[in-house]
Amino acid sequence: MKVTKESLLLYAITDRSWLNGRTLYSQVEEALEGGATFLQLREKNLDDGHFLEEARELQALCRRYGVPFIVNDNVDVALAMGADGIHVGQSDMEAGDVRKLLGPDKILGVSAQTVEQALLAEQRGADYLGVGAVFPTGSKDDADDVSRETLKAICSAVSIPVVAIGGISQNNVMQLKGSGICGIAVISAIFAQKDIKAAAMKLRELTQEMVDGSGE
Repeated sequence: MKVTKESLLLYAITDRSWLNGRTLYSQVEEALEGGATFLQLREKNLDDGHFLEEARELQALCRRYGVPFIVNDNVDVALAMGADGIHVGQSDMEAGDVRKLLGPDKILGVSAQTVEQALLAEQRGADYLGVGAVFPTGSKDDADDVSRETLKAICSAVSIPVVAIGGISQNNVMQLKGSGICGIAVISAIFAQKDIKAAAMKLRELTQEMVDGSGE
């Protein structure tokens, strides 16, 4: 499954801290029903056995909806269960090494905060970039703030698609218009909401409007 600009429009990243007695599977299904176009499984505290089991179930679900499924950080799990790809941060395994392990056909996403990081990631085989945090966020403690100027500069410098991440919600997504991004990556804007399906639906609609109005 190859990554396209369209598939990155509404990029959902899981977080089990908002389960409130529900299953991650049911939450992801609601997000997909609402129109999420891409899914990243992000697990910081699960052991590999449970991670693998969960990843397989969620990938099967994503396949039903024709949505790419990738794993955050954990190359071993991604390879073991044949995920569509993996996303790595700047402090994780170097992009070129990940690409060697994945082979040419899997999706490789890389986080970037500067033009230099972005160009290097593209050169090393990244298929898309996640750039942020574009707004203040509580979800990712390690995310440096990225200014609008830097976001635009990264989009102009690379030829691969760029998604913005960090603190994005229905209230501020339109502020990203004209930046050159092709979509947004969100965690709480979908998974912390009472009605996940409705939240995803509204966010997708707004993001489409934002992207269409960006003059790209």
